[in-house]
Amino acid sequence: MPIGADPTHRGEVEPGAARPHHGHHHAHNLGPHPAPLAHLDGLKPPAPVWFEQALAMQPERQFVEVQGARVDTLAWGPRGAPGVLLMHGNGAHAEWFSFIAPLLTDRYRVAAVSFTGMGHSDRRPAYAVAQWADEAMAAARVSGLFESGVKPMFAGHSFGGFPLMTAAARYGEQLHSAVIIDTPLRPPEGQAERERRRVENGFRPPKLYQTMEAALARFRFLPPQTCEHLFIVDHIARTSLQQATDEAGHRGFSWRTDPLLFKHFSFGRPHIDLGQARCPIVLVRGGRSRLITPELFALAVNLAPPGSRTLEVPDADHHVMADQPLAFARMLGELRAEAA
Repeated sequence: MPIGADPTHRGEVEPGAARPHHGHHHAHNLGPHPAPLAHLDGLKPPAPVWFEQALAMQPERQFVEVQGARVDTLAWGPRGAPGVLLMHGNGAHAEWFSFIAPLLTDRYRVAAVSFTGMGHSDRRPAYAVAQWADEAMAAARVSGLFESGVKPMFAGHSFGGFPLMTAAARYGEQLHSAVIIDTPLRPPEGQAERERRRVENGFRPPKLYQTMEAALARFRFLPPQTCEHLFIVDHIARTSLQQATDEAGHRGFSWRTDPLLFKHFSFGRPHIDLGQARCPIVLVRGGRSRLITPELFALAVNLAPPGSRTLEVPDADHHVMADQPLAFARMLGELRAEAA
């Protein structure tokens, strides 16, 4: 995730569509964390026509209240069409999908949710994966995804796959399918230690940047990755920032993610939820993902219900929507078509 947002990277020329996963993995050493926008000095990089046209399709923005907090929801496409809900990862937000969703609106109603603590959604004193699952269901309802004659498809990227696993276990009979994309499901026996480290590593004072240019120069992805699609990185970075004032009264810019997100956080039991899913599961990994090793992917396959489908997005690292946006959108469209 960027220093202040979620993880990913490259992809400009669209290669082939997603293909069945065969377990191979390409390692690559990228050295220190690259800051892909630093050399631009705040200037916007050029973007292809398809990207500009996608962003020109302004979404409907609604806020739905869930357990006392407002949840930001974006939606594109006609109500009544088969629905797709897009769920972002740690430190990200709904606008990570604002160049993907418009590519599907000729056939579908597509919504993206910002979980509380991120994006334009409210912050809470404590957070939980199960609560985010409830926020996803509320966002889908307010966006009209249940108004079609077919059940909606939910797709969760990275950390967003965990609330999707919970939603699939609790509310799966209301969903046609759950697409879990490059989500780092790890062995359950080490969960307590991982949660302890998450609290320690995730608790940091909010950083205030004096200028937008300084903040953009700091933006980066984790795991470390280069980035070819600078126009996507620039869009994600700009929509991840907000004007802010520090305790001394200095004005500047900060990331929209709550710096206390993991101070009081309940992870739940996603490894159990995945096995108890009450809808079809599709597991997806980026073909070059450094986060989801073949071993971790095999663990998820073993924990998922028997017969769950696996796919791989070729030439994509962890953030497949940034690496291969057109192939990613086509994959979602084809999975939704099957679901319909």
